[in-house]
Amino acid sequence: MSESPAEGAEEAAAESAASSASGAVTHVFIDHRELLFSIVYNMLGSVADTEDVLQESWLSWTGRARRSPLEEVANPRAYLVRIAVNHALARQASIRRRREAYVGPWLPEPLVTSAEVTTVAADGTDRALRTESVSMAMLVILETLTPLERAVFVLNEVFGYAHAEIADVLDRSPSAVRQLAHRARQHVHARRPRYQAHPRVQREATERFVAAALGGDVGALMDILAPDVTVWIDGGGKRQGAGLRPVQGRDKAARLLAGYASRRTEGLDIRYRHVNGEPSAVVFAGDSPYAVMVMDLTPEGDQVSGVYVVTNPDKLSGVALDVDSAPDGQPGPVERGRSRASVLRQ
Repeated sequence: MSESPAEGAEEAAAESAASSASGAVTHVFIDHRELLFSIVYNMLGSVADTEDVLQESWLSWTGRARRSPLEEVANPRAYLVRIAVNHALARQASIRRRREAYVGPWLPEPLVTSAEVTTVAADGTDRALRTESVSMAMLVILETLTPLERAVFVLNEVFGYAHAEIADVLDRSPSAVRQLAHRARQHVHARRPRYQAHPRVQREATERFVAAALGGDVGALMDILAPDVTVWIDGGGKRQGAGLRPVQGRDKAARLLAGYASRRTEGLDIRYRHVNGEPSAVVFAGDSPYAVMVMDLTPEGDQVSGVYVVTNPDKLSGVALDVDSAPDGQPGPVERGRSRASVLRQ
């Protein structure tokens, strides 16, 4: 028996309503995806793990939407942040197990953007804190916090969430969140005073360092490196000469860097870009990324107090010679993070 025109119209209306609801669910998630990426990346320091968490968050979000209307979610932003943060916390155990077995120093997966990226947000607000929050130096320090301390620090110090809001996200009492925030803030600030070098100073210091390091000029390295400098080279056991632990002290650091550079300097192309919000150097061998080099300066800005070199090819897979495209012609996961690294809670 053929269906009546009325039945056909009802089915069409139902399908249209379902399609509209599905579109609204997708639209809400896309609207908040950059914010979620920024929060989770700050919590994990890994683009790959962050993308996995966002996929899990998407599945949780769509599952929630199938069970009840989207209109019942009073604050989609708060709901999505809660989902993403808790998925990130659940992933921390497996991430820590992987890092315990990691060969050599572990550094965050770099977020690389064009050197022309502005340091002023579109809304005119100061981006100094948000840039600092995702810097290599800061992310290394955040690794020393407990997962809950790190979540609280990121939400409170970076994204401006109040303790009561964080308590709802983590299902903790406001007093417990305040204690976590106090411990995390003390720990971070004791190791990382609030200082942000001017981009021009950072760029000039980076260029001096790169010229000395890749040129194997020990004397120039001794001039630019601070006496208590620390060098991290993250090769993941896949690059020769990366070392098994960070090197501290100017003499050892200069010899390490000069020796490392002597292994390969021909055919290298240096591009100056922003890495995790800071002027840095990206080294290419042909069209392939060879290393990302990030320098942390002393408060005076005239010497390098920390050197972070990522050479693990797994962490450089999204870095393209053309910053606007990956090797396959599509935006790579690292380049796609250009806006993510600076998105704050609105």
